[in-house]
Amino acid sequence: MSDAPAAADPRAPIRVRHETRMRLLEVTAVTDITPRMRRVTLRGDLTGFASPGHADHIKAFFFPEGVEPHTAPIGERGAEFAPGRRPEMRDYTPRYFDVAKGTLELDFVLHGDGPASSWAEKVQVGDKLVIGGPRGSLVVPAAFDWYLLVGDETALPAIGRRIEELPESGKVIALIEVADAAEEQQFTTKADLTLHYLHRNGEPAGTTSLLLDAVAALEFPAGEAYAYIAGESTMSKAVREQLESRANPVGTGL
Repeated sequence: MSDAPAAADPRAPIRVRHETRMRLLEVTAVTDITPRMRRVTLRGDLTGFASPGHADHIKAFFFPEGVEPHTAPIGERGAEFAPGRRPEMRDYTPRYFDVAKGTLELDFVLHGDGPASSWAEKVQVGDKLVIGGPRGSLVVPAAFDWYLLVGDETALPAIGRRIEELPESGKVIALIEVADAAEEQQFTTKADLTLHYLHRNGEPAGTTSLLLDAVAALEFPAGEAYAYIAGESTMSKAVREQLESRANPVGTGL
């Protein structure tokens, strides 16, 4: 269901709501696309699955040791798991999906802490993962003169989707902070892409001003733009403030 008005601005982002569903999927492939980024391919019943927004997210459920992954009824407050069997939840952007084939691909940053990264470190073909959603999407039209994408490695799935999904008429500048050169990913796109990687080179994530400095030094192309900023919260806030302070600010979204 779309929330767009009848005579909407063609550049206005559109919010779309989806039916909330949980699914039990099976791991069919595990691929390291960089030393610290692992892609997990899942298969199962994806009937009704929809993800039209590049920054959509599903909920991934990680169960306590000894508890077999399982779905649960959905109530007013979300999934109703039994006491002692409630899993940890984390948000992930669907990187690729094919409803007809029943396949979904998720990218995990292997940073060594937290239930999701720990699961991804040990995952094997045949393991199970419960997902829910997406509950909704924010669809940004391909009608802007250019797009600015800013984020760290946690934002790479959403940034990669946007780059790859933009049409030939799209102009996009992407500024991406990663640990080092080995973490750089390349994308196939019809859009006019300018891609800049910034390397922390040993500095912990969230402790540098690399992205903020790059945005401050960026010469904006002509025309109306839309910016997507995601990653560590302090960085995201600082970049948004920097954009809003510019003489010709761009629209921003998450």
